[in-house]
Amino acid sequence: MKITASQVNALRQKTGAGMMDCKKALVEANGDEQAAIDILRKKGQKVAAKRGENETKEGLVIAKVTNGEGVILSLSCETDFVAKNEDFYALVDSLVNCAANSSAQTADDLLNEKFDDKLTVGEKITEQIGVIGEKLEISNFDRVKAEAVVAYNHPGNQIASIVGLNKAGDVAEDAGRQVAMQVAAMAPLALNKDGIDQETIDREIEVGKELAIQEGKPAEMAEKIAMGRLNKFFKENTLLSQDFIKDNKMSVEQFLNQSENGLTVTEFKRVALK
Repeated sequence: MKITASQVNALRQKTGAGMMDCKKALVEANGDEQAAIDILRKKGQKVAAKRGENETKEGLVIAKVTNGEGVILSLSCETDFVAKNEDFYALVDSLVNCAANSSAQTADDLLNEKFDDKLTVGEKITEQIGVIGEKLEISNFDRVKAEAVVAYNHPGNQIASIVGLNKAGDVAEDAGRQVAMQVAAMAPLALNKDGIDQETIDREIEVGKELAIQEGKPAEMAEKIAMGRLNKFFKENTLLSQDFIKDNKMSVEQFLNQSENGLTVTEFKRVALK
């Protein structure tokens, strides 16, 4: 049957596939749009299998707050060319919106959520693999719920963060924005020293002892020196103890308390693609 330009354009608008791909799919489907969409999806599945071993080192990360809850999601692709495309940004943004309006707690959960009336998130990604011709995958997904949540997206969308606070209000949220920028810039490992796992602590102590001995310090002093270095490690790598980047005369904990008495961070997430 004859396929009209309007049919091709309508399918292209719905799927984002190229004009020739849309026309071929409609011809194969005898003009049935839904069947043509399924054909394009199957093409995507074939591409996904073919490119399954390819590395996805590029991509975008977006953090967003909706209805008092923050989500952070990164979609990885193979090339910088794709990552910088406006359509790719729109795809990642739509996935973030879908995540924000779902109850998904993990990336696997999210893949099974509805993207629209016809596709799940996983099926949408598979469809777009066929459209783009690169492997795509959700490389990070997390969410934060608190009295107030603030999101920060660093220009270029290669780094993003979300911060949960124990108090709401304009003052708390303004302070939270500054702390979210701190998280993005300083990459803390945990909220405080209680969040550092014992394996990391043991390793830092062992390294500290070895360095002290190499510096010629007596073996009996090595442990004490190592503990001092451990405390420095906690200060540099836990968010509340870090020097506040806008005023290094105070810690992040002190900055928050100065902004509003008793204000603190309850949880944070950070994703950096590079």
